[in-house]
Amino acid sequence: MIDPLGWRRPAPTVEDRLFRALAVLRVVFWVNTVAVNLWNADNFQRPVAGVVVVVLLGAWTAYVLHACADAARRTPVLLGLDLAVAVAALVSSPLLKGEGFQATVPGFWVAGPLLALAVRYGVRGGLLAGAVLAGTDLLVRAEVSQGNYGNVFLLLIGGPVVGYMADSLRRMAAERDRAQREAAAEAERVRLGRAVHDGVLQVLALVQRRGAELGGEGAELGRLAGEQEAALRRLIQAQDAVGPEDRTGIADLTTALAALGSSRVSVATPGAPVELAAHAVEELVAVVRACLDNVRTHVGADAPAWVLLEDVGDRVAISVRDEGPGIPAGRLDQAVAQGRLGVSQSICGRVADLGGSAELSTGAFGTEWEVVVPRGPRVGP
Repeated sequence: MIDPLGWRRPAPTVEDRLFRALAVLRVVFWVNTVAVNLWNADNFQRPVAGVVVVVLLGAWTAYVLHACADAARRTPVLLGLDLAVAVAALVSSPLLKGEGFQATVPGFWVAGPLLALAVRYGVRGGLLAGAVLAGTDLLVRAEVSQGNYGNVFLLLIGGPVVGYMADSLRRMAAERDRAQREAAAEAERVRLGRAVHDGVLQVLALVQRRGAELGGEGAELGRLAGEQEAALRRLIQAQDAVGPEDRTGIADLTTALAALGSSRVSVATPGAPVELAAHAVEELVAVVRACLDNVRTHVGADAPAWVLLEDVGDRVAISVRDEGPGIPAGRLDQAVAQGRLGVSQSICGRVADLGGSAELSTGAFGTEWEVVVPRGPRVGP
């Protein structure tokens, strides 16, 4: 649905949901701070200043809740100030309660800044906040009891654990979204395949049959329709090879070259997939297309050609052969001098960029290109 006024908000992310839950916890922490300090009001040497600190913590809590509601405002500066407020509240404890105090003024309120940094920056953010708060808590005390040690231990453990969980939830959400996109793409491919099969392929098959019956130019039209029908069927079948491996930049050279086959082009490939970097597969297919275009242009539109793919362990070899009259001596150099760079760029240039080699054999027997590239070709020149 179109939303020209921008009233619809984007779906909340994992981080948005975690900060919403943290907002509730922050309120609970502050209410607990108020209750605990009221219960132990007689521990304050400066009760008025204590009330001021607790009220300021409440005001800061309200401000942070508003600021963190927008992901764009969850900056290092804001969360750093949040941590600084917690540290300042801890430092104020001996000033307000005296050197022998047992509980700090903020109490569990300091967990709010700790969890915010853990949710936003993962394990490292939680560990940093936990170390700062634990160190400050230990420094402001005259002596450390077993209970105080337990609180410090929880700060040091809780931050990294929450950060790890936040990172894990983000990764899980990303994997879920990717799986949903792949499922939608697969469903769309199936739908398009049915539509093409029920419409275009049947029409092409009909044109092929009727053209053969008519003869003459109709037969030629039918032959071309048959070639296009075969190519389109191979393209639809090749969609089954599209899967999660495409995310890693890997593609199957066997499937890509098989799609070039036709009534005049014979393609021979290994029975197993030949996987290379997707960029390398695209470039090698372009090289073979250029060779086949040269056969069609210089030998004839109906001239047969043969493509052979070999998997030789650490490298792959592709041969493209025809039975034309061959290329006259010096013709390629003359073409480069005239600015016609089809062979030098479309074939040799691409292969060189992949770290491979392209050798030409030509004569009265015809023309054969042999292209060899390493199994892990470079991505660029």
